[in-house]
Amino acid sequence: MGKIDNKSNRINIKNRKAEHDFLLLDKYMAGIVLTGTEIKSIRAGKASLVDTFCYIHNGEVWVKNMYVAHYDQGSYNNHVERRDRKLLLNRKEIGKIQSAVKAPGFSIVPTLLFIDGNGRAKLDIYVCRGKKEFDKRESLKEKEDRRDMARQFKRSY
Repeated sequence: MGKIDNKSNRINIKNRKAEHDFLLLDKYMAGIVLTGTEIKSIRAGKASLVDTFCYIHNGEVWVKNMYVAHYDQGSYNNHVERRDRKLLLNRKEIGKIQSAVKAPGFSIVPTLLFIDGNGRAKLDIYVCRGKKEFDKRESLKEKEDRRDMARQFKRSY
C-alpha cells in the first residue's frame, strides 16, 4: 500500500517498478477525476500503482488498473477498486503525449500518486520507453556501484 509521511501527513504512493522496467523521458502532472470515497481512501494511504498504465481514448488520458481500496465508512455507493479513472491534462499536453506514444515501444506510466497543497489528488505520469534486459542489468549495476561509493565515502570520515 501507500506510504504516509508523518512529518507533514503527505501521501506519496510510488510505482517503484517503473524506474526498473522503463526509461523515463517526459514528465507530466495530472489531476484525477475521483469519487468521494476514492479520495478518502487515497488520503488514508490505501492505494497502489502496481501494474498501472495509462492510455489515450477519444482525446482523453485514462489510468487503468490503479488500485484504490474500499473506504471503510463508505455506504452502499462505495467505489469499484480497479476502475478506469480519467486524468486531467490540457489539450497541448495530451497532444504531446499522443504524438510521443505513437512511436513503437513508448508508453505512458504513472510513477507517483500524491495529494497537493490544496488537498487534490495528483498523478505524476511519464512518457517512457521499455528497457531491454541488458539495460536493466546495467542500471542495477550502476545503482549498486553508487551505494558502494556512498559506503566508502561514509567510512572515510
